[in-house]
Amino acid sequence: MIGSAAEIALQIGSGVRSAASVLAATQSLIQARNPALNCFTATTFERAQREAAAIDELRSKGRPLPPLAGVPYAVKNLFDVEGMTTLAGAKINAANAPAIADATIVARMSRAGAVLLGALNMEELAYGFLTENHHYGTTRNPRDPERGAGGSSGGSAAAVGAGMLPITLGSDTSGSIRVPASLCGVFGLKPTYGRLSRGGTYPFVNSLDHVGPFANDVLGLALAYDAMQGPDPRDPACAQRAIEPTVAALALTGGIRIGILGGWFNEWADPAARRAVQSAAAALGATQWTELKSAEVARAAAYVITAAEGGALHRPRLRTQYEEFGPSSRARLAAGSLIPASWVVQAQRVRRHAYREALDLFGRFDLLIAAAAPAVAPRIGQETLLINGRSIPTKAGLGVLTQPISCIGLPVCTVPVWPGEGDTAAERALPVGVQLIGAPWREDLCLAAARTLEQAGIAQIRLR
Repeated sequence: MIGSAAEIALQIGSGVRSAASVLAATQSLIQARNPALNCFTATTFERAQREAAAIDELRSKGRPLPPLAGVPYAVKNLFDVEGMTTLAGAKINAANAPAIADATIVARMSRAGAVLLGALNMEELAYGFLTENHHYGTTRNPRDPERGAGGSSGGSAAAVGAGMLPITLGSDTSGSIRVPASLCGVFGLKPTYGRLSRGGTYPFVNSLDHVGPFANDVLGLALAYDAMQGPDPRDPACAQRAIEPTVAALALTGGIRIGILGGWFNEWADPAARRAVQSAAAALGATQWTELKSAEVARAAAYVITAAEGGALHRPRLRTQYEEFGPSSRARLAAGSLIPASWVVQAQRVRRHAYREALDLFGRFDLLIAAAAPAVAPRIGQETLLINGRSIPTKAGLGVLTQPISCIGLPVCTVPVWPGEGDTAAERALPVGVQLIGAPWREDLCLAAARTLEQAGIAQIRLR
């Protein structure tokens, strides 16, 4: 593993390593490990060399270094990178003109000293939980290449899980950070809706899209998140809130009221996922169970909103370039474009009801805990999941525990837990993510609880 973001920045700042040497080591890891996993769709090594050289020059002149000085990272290929065509996992975008500027949070990562290594594979148009991309190939799980990495930010999670990078960026509409973080065994943060700018990112569902980081430890998540915060006129949904740093808040211990989500979140978690939740709850001293009673209808509302907005966005090209979309994406987008407006209106009503119910829960709790995926990573091509005696389609079922939370825009830190359960030795060696769900704008509490679990040895990244 290349090291954590904080370790790399400290070593470069102290002169133990240069940014150029870190870059060289990272390039070697990518060249050695990526062919088996298919995480990258493009690399930006020349840009990375310029950025690393700039950091080394700053240090040679004795100037202060930014917080992520020399830290390598990469981005899901729906983020604009200057000079590169933004694919969003779709062949139909390959002929588009290259981006003329970086996405806002890519620019902010650069200003924080991070070094960009490339663009990462994803589900086509961010519509799916598997990263079995019809055009650019399947991204494989670094824990077991015969299993899926999750999606839609599968390349982002797998690159961290394989030890190629300490930080990557992804997006989350219905679970696209949390599901791959769970399956690949890495840390992921989906901030509050509107917290981080989506300026310069390829849209999917405007009213549900979030962006956020993956990392190999909690401090890396917090460092990246803090670097990317702030208002941005490029994204009308971006909140006009001042930067609220979280790194200092990671030391917070005790005094956090935590509720364990039962009901829907227990029914659709298999024994391994339930064990992961129980381990996290015990380490945090959480004993009280509660329910988000509207979870099922919130998930249904998320489905309707996702399908309708996604279908409307792509309707013009579906009419003229239908065959250029992947088979799975085009069918769902076409169906979504036909959803009646009255359904969407009702779905938004359900969404508001679920949000109010969640706020009531946060009158009694500071955080809520639930599994991030219903089971460990499925095998590539596996069509169904068996959850507590009930069979559900894999493609839809992987988001069963994340979609209710996406629908209402709450911040979530997903941490990798290793429950050691399953029917086979291979399954017992796989992780399940646990969602630490906060009230709006309380990413600090999500990250503090994650840090507590990390320090207790309950949540950790493990490399093969």
